[in-house]
Amino acid sequence: MLTEEKVIELLGPIQDPYLHKSMVDSGSIRELKIKEGYVGLKIGLAHTGTPEQMQLQQQIVQVLKNAGVESVGLRFEKRDDITAVDPSEAGAQSAPTTLLSESSKTQFIAIASGKGGVGKSTVSVNLAVALARLGKKVGLIDADIYGFSVPDMMGITERPKVKGDRIFPVERFDVKVISMAFFVEDNAPVIWRGPMLGKMLMNFFSEVEWGDLDYVLLDLPPGTGDVALDVHKMLPKCKEVIVTTPHATAAFVAARAGTMAIKTNHEVLGIVENMSYFQSGSTGEKEYVFGKDGGKRLAEELNVPLLGQIPLGQPEIKEDDFAPSVYDQTHPIGEHYIQMAKKIIDKTN
Repeated sequence: MLTEEKVIELLGPIQDPYLHKSMVDSGSIRELKIKEGYVGLKIGLAHTGTPEQMQLQQQIVQVLKNAGVESVGLRFEKRDDITAVDPSEAGAQSAPTTLLSESSKTQFIAIASGKGGVGKSTVSVNLAVALARLGKKVGLIDADIYGFSVPDMMGITERPKVKGDRIFPVERFDVKVISMAFFVEDNAPVIWRGPMLGKMLMNFFSEVEWGDLDYVLLDLPPGTGDVALDVHKMLPKCKEVIVTTPHATAAFVAARAGTMAIKTNHEVLGIVENMSYFQSGSTGEKEYVFGKDGGKRLAEELNVPLLGQIPLGQPEIKEDDFAPSVYDQTHPIGEHYIQMAKKIIDKTN
């Protein structure tokens, strides 16, 4: 088992992001507890709930887990004994990054829904993978900051690498992925208010080394809350895909997300009707479990195309290449996503 002295030695090279000196020398480590396989830390910072805190958290967890610690518990508190400038505020007027610059050719597509439980994240993941399979350079931002699930759905177990002040996304199925899930420990809940959500989302754009991309897909939280509003402000040219089920109520609620996009001058590329039907493998007969034609009615209401109707089904689970929500290209549902991806490419070229 690690001793306190060894933990302090391991954390010594990690710098306080605001004081720019060792966490140990700056007195940032306020409390340290060690049990079998577990290290608990309380860290004092000049500013909490910031992107800099999230980067520091990742560094600490990575160092300790590399040393054999099974679980790391972190708590952060604001220090009143020091004064330091918040780098995100100090750099607020700096030049935009390449990804968000006016000269960037990257196209942003937000995957939205009116309510949860309609398979929006599944659609986001599989559309991103389908676009990559068609030769496009794709990034995927898990912007559902409260309900992050993309890494688990794609079978991602590693975390982004941090070099200097830049974060490098994890790549899986040729899709570059960033998610709030990478910055929390042991599936902990995120308890943040609206302004901080927008700040973290901006960090995903500005501090992640995306490289040259054709598309960035954003898996938005359901509804028309803070994150959706922030996306509309940050990305005025963002396009949207609205996900619903055939159920009349789901389509009715999804119309709000579509109306919001239209009112903020965002182009709605089309509607994806998920869970459209269940098709029997033995008889081929279709059962419309959640009703019928909700997506078609929503598309007509918003005057946009119906991009696809995805049946109920499950990907083939491979133990040696685990990705519980990604359909193989040859799977019938995987073929649906390829066809939708082709439609999106045609509409955005």
